[in-house]
Amino acid sequence: MFRPCAVIPTFENPATIAGVVERVRRHVDDVIVVDDGSAEPGRLAVDALGQAGRAQAVRRDRNGGKGAAVKTGFETARAQGFTHVLQVDADGQHALDDIPRFLSEAREFPEALILGRPVYDASQPRVRAWAREISTFWVNVETGGGIVDDPQIGFRVYPLAEAIAADARGDHMEFDQELLVRMIWAGTPVINLPTRVRYLSADEGGISHYDLVRDTLRITRLHVGLVSDRLIQKLLGR
Repeated sequence: MFRPCAVIPTFENPATIAGVVERVRRHVDDVIVVDDGSAEPGRLAVDALGQAGRAQAVRRDRNGGKGAAVKTGFETARAQGFTHVLQVDADGQHALDDIPRFLSEAREFPEALILGRPVYDASQPRVRAWAREISTFWVNVETGGGIVDDPQIGFRVYPLAEAIAADARGDHMEFDQELLVRMIWAGTPVINLPTRVRYLSADEGGISHYDLVRDTLRITRLHVGLVSDRLIQKLLGR
């Protein structure tokens, strides 16, 4: 059985969340929006979607981070019997017309993690390009190399049972990277699909919650831990 839903984590995205939901709904009937403790404008935007029947609105009372919001979405999806989760970001940067390609691959290869391979334009901030290159290097060290084209993109389709079983610990921006590494270690295959990414300007409602200091430290700590775990696995012959 293949029964997908979409999970959209959001924090302070009042200008973009409704448009993202409407674009996702062209391709996915069931949309779960997890509001990660937004202030009133973001909360009201999500509540309006729920009241209009455009999405299932789930609210976290306190901001816990992107990873925490996605895990809340996973549990909500599992409780309702969904088998796969399409995860997209709420800031409008993804080419959501590519959703049918992602879902088609997931239907054909239901055991696989379908991961976006971003094709960036000139809107990509230089510091984010640098951070992605470093993260991609370390993820490929941890997984044996050549499996993941980009570990940070928030446009992907998870086989839900495998994603939950991987038990990623991170709750913030490190979550996307940790989860895919742990899923690969558990034997989940990865399919990388090209997709365009455009960073929106502030005037368009674009907003980044990446904290250069705290999130960089979290990601660094994550990779130190994962590399250590990988070395231990090799020493134990696993």
